[in-house]
Amino acid sequence: MKQSHLNGAYYGPAIPPPTPPITYYRPRRSRGGDSCCCNPFTCCCSCIANLICTCIFQILCTILVLVGIIIFVLWLIFRPNAVRFTASDAVLTGFNLNNNNTLQYNLALNLTIQNTNSRIGIYYDQIEASAFYQGQRFATVEISPFYQGQGVITNVTAQFDGETTVLLGGDGLSNYDSDRNSGNFRIDVQLQIRSRLRFWIVRSMSFRPRIDCNLDIPFTSNATAAAAFRSQRCGFVWR
Repeated sequence: MKQSHLNGAYYGPAIPPPTPPITYYRPRRSRGGDSCCCNPFTCCCSCIANLICTCIFQILCTILVLVGIIIFVLWLIFRPNAVRFTASDAVLTGFNLNNNNTLQYNLALNLTIQNTNSRIGIYYDQIEASAFYQGQRFATVEISPFYQGQGVITNVTAQFDGETTVLLGGDGLSNYDSDRNSGNFRIDVQLQIRSRLRFWIVRSMSFRPRIDCNLDIPFTSNATAAAAFRSQRCGFVWR
């Protein structure tokens, strides 16, 4: 049987329209890796701010370097040494603790201060001396301010006289009785100092060292003579 010829027409389901090709946009990089600045005014302000910050940083670094060099040169010229504090003499004529925990004391302490610097003078604007027994402060006195020249040795006296309440507890009372029987008391004296240095006509800013004197002081009364006090070196603490 003979088939009829097809006319080329398509009688199947509808063919969907072709999908448009997908394109990807990649932003173009500027030369040198820098982002493009759309606003010239903003870009100019940012550059100026960066330049100002850089200049300020460089100026600060230069100032710090110059200050460090000046301090180093001054140190080489003057070579500051620590001042020597020595408890040269101490007389304890009263140190009685009664049943009411009242301590009656009378202590005269002589201090020798030696300025070992040959080019530096020292202003002692304030000296506060405090006395401690078994960690408890029982007296505080002020020493008159003074100026100490280069290489000068100065003697000062701290006079502690009065009475106060101290709470020693069981072990503290036992230690007190032991010290009294031995005739020797361990008393700590601390100096809080506010001072300045003088380089020719230049004066430094104030600094506050602390002096610690851990003393063994013989006790004396009208009935007994005191044993000889041995001079003792005090510690110098920078703060």
